[in-house]
Amino acid sequence: MQRYIVAALGGTLAGALLVTQVAGPLIAQENARNTSVYEQLDLFGDIFERIRAQYVEEVEPADLIEAAINGMLTSLDPHSSYLPPDDYSDMRVQTRGQFGGLGIEVTQEEGFVKVVTPMDDTPAFDAGIEAGDFITHVDGQSVLGLTLDQAVDMMRGEVGSETVLTVVRQGIEEPFDVTIVRDVIRMTAVRSRVEGNAIVLRLTTFNDQTYPNLVDELEKQTEALGGAENVSGVVLDLRNNPGGLLNQAIRVSDAFLDAGEIVSTRSRGPDDGERFNATPGDLVDGKPVVVLINGGSASASEIVAGALQDHRRAIVIGTKSFGKGSVQSVIPLRGDGAMRLTTARYYTPSGRSIQALGISPDIVVQQPPRRDPAEEEAASDRPRRSEATLRGALDNDSMTEDQRQQALEEQQKAEEAAQLRLEDYQLAYAIDILKGLTALGPRN
Repeated sequence: MQRYIVAALGGTLAGALLVTQVAGPLIAQENARNTSVYEQLDLFGDIFERIRAQYVEEVEPADLIEAAINGMLTSLDPHSSYLPPDDYSDMRVQTRGQFGGLGIEVTQEEGFVKVVTPMDDTPAFDAGIEAGDFITHVDGQSVLGLTLDQAVDMMRGEVGSETVLTVVRQGIEEPFDVTIVRDVIRMTAVRSRVEGNAIVLRLTTFNDQTYPNLVDELEKQTEALGGAENVSGVVLDLRNNPGGLLNQAIRVSDAFLDAGEIVSTRSRGPDDGERFNATPGDLVDGKPVVVLINGGSASASEIVAGALQDHRRAIVIGTKSFGKGSVQSVIPLRGDGAMRLTTARYYTPSGRSIQALGISPDIVVQQPPRRDPAEEEAASDRPRRSEATLRGALDNDSMTEDQRQQALEEQQKAEEAAQLRLEDYQLAYAIDILKGLTALGPRN
């Protein structure tokens, strides 16, 4: 018995010695790290006081501190930043769906402002601003070297006032100016229309109204078609949708899923991740869904597209999405400001991160450049030759009047579909995909 006690005692002593040998250097390292941090903070204080005392012009201490905070955050990634009280207030208004400005969602790349997307029916959209455009100057002043918030401030102004953006666009050799008149931006989160027997739901943003609007528009168009039995499927148009609220992306995804994971987030701490799962119930009872995306589809849009794609609940068509796979938390601060801090990455149900990669569509469909309106009109005015237009052509005697009327209606639908291809080729392609899926019958 005494041997066991001695052995145990020896083990305890050896363990104590090992802890002392390992912990000693670790504690020294931590102390050195803390000392270095305090030295850096002292350096910051020295610089701050030197600027206050000796800079060529008098500066506001609060402005210096705000600039330092913003610099610290913007050095992390393009989406972290400080929100002064006015900007924080504006952001909260935007999530409710109405604000003043140009109507563009922007990020920063290589020092310049890059357009993520122009929002539908806004001054920027009407002026021809496109996703992927680079803004190099605002009213003749370069944005190079400015923070994103500073560049955005330059674009803000009174409703009704005019600003000139200098734009660099891929495929165009020279920069060009675009004049835009600022206006109140009223975000209609969801618009709907019927194409044939398909319901097209155009989601422009993910704010507080997105999911309720989607439900309302879906019900409205289902009623217009005479009931759910007449609906062939849904096109979820997420093109140029810059994203927004995570909870709305989850609810929109859940609207078309019965079960399974929608999205997961992983933070710095191993226990800080979250998983969000679908609840029973599919608003369209398993009818085919096609999702449209492009390079202006970002963040929450990519969550929806990725979830429906991974569950094989929808066919995703268009072009590769923007690739913003990070989550920002808005943390209120003293003084009525806030900081927007990247706190997690999100992952689609299959576990893939789309950060900097984007969602790749199942079927790549490019949107062809628009033809000149005069060309389109000239083409439509050209007479079409057929057997029926030939002099003395025989009548078709095998059809009843009802059959003839039905054939004319089908011909009219085909002509409308052809016109849609001229107006929006990607959407027309999506409608064609729905027709094919409907012909195959219900999903198992």
